[in-house]
Amino acid sequence: MKPTSLSLPSIATALLAAAVLAIATIAQAPQAAPPAAGSPPPPRVYPAPTNLKVLPKDLTGQQVHEIMEKWEGSLGAKCNTCHTPDPNNIAPNGRPRLNFVDDSKKEKAAARLMYTMTEEINRSYVAKIDSSGAPVTCGTCHRGHLGPEPFVIPPEDGPRPPQSPLPAEIKPPQPK
Repeated sequence: MKPTSLSLPSIATALLAAAVLAIATIAQAPQAAPPAAGSPPPPRVYPAPTNLKVLPKDLTGQQVHEIMEKWEGSLGAKCNTCHTPDPNNIAPNGRPRLNFVDDSKKEKAAARLMYTMTEEINRSYVAKIDSSGAPVTCGTCHRGHLGPEPFVIPPEDGPRPPQSPLPAEIKPPQPK
C-alpha cells in the first residue's frame, strides 16, 4: 500500500466537514420540552421573611407562605387584608405588588395579636388537658369569616347538636 500525502486544502475540507457534522448533530439533539398544557408550573421561590414579630424567626419564605395560606382560608381573607400595596413595586400585570414588611394596617396588628392569643391558649390550657383534641386555630372561631360568626345557643325545644362527653379531668359544675 502506498502512503498518501494530505494536502492543506484537503485537511481544511475534512475539518470543515467534521465541524458541520458536529453542529448538525447538536442542533438535532432533543431540547427540553416546554411544559405540557395542564401541567403544573415550576415551584415558586419565596424570599426569606424579614419582618417576623410573632412567628419563629427561622422560618423559610415557603413556610411563611404556607402559614399565610392557612390563615387566608381560616379567615376568608386575601393577602391584601393585612398587607399594603407598594406603588413603587409594579408587577408584570401592571398592579402594585404587596409590601409584606409594612406594618401600617390595623388588620396585621390584629392578626399578630390573635396568633399570640391562640398560641397562649394552646400552651397554657389545651396542652394541659389529656385527649383535648386539636389545638385552637384561627378557624376554630372564624370558620372562614373575617369576623367570627356569633354562636347562638339552640332553643330548648329545637334539635340539639350532638354533645361529646367531657374528658374525665374536667368535672362539670354541680347544681346547688
